[in-house]
Amino acid sequence: MIRVLIADDEDMIRTALASLLRLENDLEIVAECRSGTEAVEEARRLAPDVCLLDLEMPGLDGVEVAERLRRVTTARCIIVTRHARPGVLRRALRAGVDGFVPKSRRAEEVADIIRRVASGRRHVDPEIAADALADERSPLTDRELDVLREGRRGETIAQIAAALHLSPGTVRNHVSSALGKLAVTTRQQATVLAQERGWI
Repeated sequence: MIRVLIADDEDMIRTALASLLRLENDLEIVAECRSGTEAVEEARRLAPDVCLLDLEMPGLDGVEVAERLRRVTTARCIIVTRHARPGVLRRALRAGVDGFVPKSRRAEEVADIIRRVASGRRHVDPEIAADALADERSPLTDRELDVLREGRRGETIAQIAAALHLSPGTVRNHVSSALGKLAVTTRQQATVLAQERGWI
């Protein structure tokens, strides 16, 4: 049996997918989680083989969950998303995600992808992969992206600095550089633009 954890904050989607996957003889759904934080806690407790993670969840997003689980479990992670932006795919692959699938796929296809990933292979949806090859690269450095990502919920400069173990002055410099490169005037505008392009 392949033990699967599902995390999605949309109750109807999560429960429907879990019900459909339970029809597969070789899949066991061991947990259904409503947030990224809950997914990390349950994955550490239950040690599933595969974690099926929604990209956009409260608290931690799917990529952040995968990054944390890589450090504490052997679970393989698949990101499922409605908005498959190419930049997000690159971020997910850097984080070591094993699969990337749009929510438009049928449950039977998702089950096959779970099996493939559980066997040690990687799966990236072909359309998303093709888009990623054609998509523009971020002009921001990894550290500038870290600063925008850490502050995307409105955190202060001091909070971002503490989370990234940087000085407030260094964070301000990264923000200023990002604003110049993106030709915007506020950190919020820069964050929205980076999210729309799939860079964070």
